[in-house]
Amino acid sequence: MGTTEQINTYTRIPPFIEIMDSTLRDGEQTNGVSFLPHEKLMIAKMLLSGIDVDRVEVASARVSEGEKDAVTMICRYASKIGKLRKVEVLGFVDGTISVDWIASCGCKVMNLLAKGSLKHCNGQLNKTVKEHIRDIEGVLEYAGQQGIDVNLYLEDWSNGMKDNPEYVYEMLDSLTTKNVKRFMLTDTLGVLNPLQVVEYMRKMVKRYPNTHFDFHAHNDYDLAVSNSLAAALSGAKGLHVTVNGLGERCGNAPLASVQVILKDQFHAKTSIREERLNDISRLVEGYSGIAIAPNQPIVGENVFTQVAGVHADGDNKANLYSNALVPERFGRKREYALGKTSGRANIDKNLRELGLELTAEQTLKVTQRITELGDRKKFVTQEDLPYIVSDVLKHNVPEEKVRLVSYMVSSAYGLKPVASVKVEINGNQYEAEAMGDGQYDAFVKALRKIYKNSLNRTFPILANYSVSIPPGGRTDALVQTVITWRNADKVIKTRGLDADQTESAIKATLKMLNIFEDINT
Repeated sequence: MGTTEQINTYTRIPPFIEIMDSTLRDGEQTNGVSFLPHEKLMIAKMLLSGIDVDRVEVASARVSEGEKDAVTMICRYASKIGKLRKVEVLGFVDGTISVDWIASCGCKVMNLLAKGSLKHCNGQLNKTVKEHIRDIEGVLEYAGQQGIDVNLYLEDWSNGMKDNPEYVYEMLDSLTTKNVKRFMLTDTLGVLNPLQVVEYMRKMVKRYPNTHFDFHAHNDYDLAVSNSLAAALSGAKGLHVTVNGLGERCGNAPLASVQVILKDQFHAKTSIREERLNDISRLVEGYSGIAIAPNQPIVGENVFTQVAGVHADGDNKANLYSNALVPERFGRKREYALGKTSGRANIDKNLRELGLELTAEQTLKVTQRITELGDRKKFVTQEDLPYIVSDVLKHNVPEEKVRLVSYMVSSAYGLKPVASVKVEINGNQYEAEAMGDGQYDAFVKALRKIYKNSLNRTFPILANYSVSIPPGGRTDALVQTVITWRNADKVIKTRGLDADQTESAIKATLKMLNIFEDINT
C-alpha cells in the first residue's frame, strides 16, 4: 500500500476540500494594508471568477461606510454571476446590528464570531458559557428571519481544546442542533502544531460526525500550511487561506501553498484554477503594497529560476532538476539565472532562447565576463546578454531603433510633474508632453502619447517596478531599477543603473522599447 493510501486509511480526508479565501477580511488585518472599495471588487472578481475559490470572506460588519460600499459592490457582482451565496461577511454577537448591516449590503451569508475558549468567554465578554450560547442563539434566530445563512467561528478554539475542551463541547452540543451551516475552528494565535491539530480535529469529527468543520490557521510558528494539511487529513471539509499569506501578525496559510500540497501530496480535490494563482498573487501584491518574497513557494520571483550551472546542465541532459511544480502549470516559465555561479549551461540556455549562436570559445568568454560581473554584485538579465556578447566579442552594439534625443522633467511643490520628451524611432523623431503623479510617470505618459497619437501603436504595460539602493546611506549611490513589462503574451524584464532614480528608470524603459521594436519588426 502506498504512502498516500496509508494516510487516507488512517485519516478521514474528505473527497473534496472547500477553499475559503479571507484575503479581503483577515488579510486586510495585515499591518499597513487597507484596500479601497474598487480594489476589493477587483480582487473578489478574480477570486470568484478566475481562481474559482468556493467562498470569499470580504469584510467585517460595521467597520466603515467605505467597507459597506465595497461589500455592496461585490454582492452586486456576485449576484449577477450566480455566486451570491459564496460571499461572506464577518459578523458579531450583537443582537440585530451585524445582521442588519450585512443584509443592507445585499449579502446572504454571515460568519458569526463566537468565543471558542472559556478564557475568551469569561475574560472578554465577562459571561458564562450558557449566557454566550443564549446570545448566539438570538442572533441565529434573527438571521434566519432575514434569510441570512450563518457559519460560526469559534475564536481561539485551539486554546479552548488545550485548556477547557468541555467548554468547546458544551458550545457544540447546543449549537450543532441549530441552523449553522459550518463550524469554523480557528487557531487564532497560531499556537498549534500538526500533531495537536490531528488530535483535536479527530475528536471534533468523531463527536459530531455530521457537522461541517472548517479550519482557520495562523502562521506564528510558520506552521499554518502544515496545520491546514493536518486538519484536512483529519476530517476538516474546508480550509481558510489568504493570497500571499496575508493576515494579522505573521499571516495566514497562503492559498497557493495549500492548494499544491493538497493536490500533489494527497490527491485531494479542490476547485482552484492553478494557472491563475500567479495572477491573483501579483494583483494582491500591487494593491496591498506587501512585496512577495522572491523565494515564496509557487509565486515568488525566483522559484522557477535555476542559478547553479550544474542544474541547467542536468536539465539539458535529462530534465534532472524538475519536479511536479513545473512553471507552466502556474502560467510561468523556467528561467536560468546569469551570475557568477551560472556556468556555461545556464548561458547556453539563455543564448538559445535569444536565438544567438556562439562557438564554445565565444561562450566561454561570455561566461567569464558574466562571472566577473557577478563577483562585483552586478545584476545581469537576459536582456543584457546581447550587449555583453557584443562587448566581449567586439561586435557592433545592437542597433538602437528607439533613441532618446532629449527630455526634460520638472516638478514644483503643489504641482504635478511635467515631462517633455523627444525620441527617435526607426529614424523619425517625435515629441510629446504630459503631466503625471511623479517624474517617471510623466515621462512614460509622454511616451504613451507618442505611441498612441503618432504611431497608432500600443505601449507595453508596466507589470512590476522595483528599486534597490546599496546600504550605507550615501546620497550619490547608484540606483538599480528593474522593471517588468508586458505586451500581449510577451513579458520581459529590463534594468537601468544610474545615480538618479528617474534616469535609472528611463534607461530601463529605453531598453524595453528597443527589445519590443526588435520583436515587432
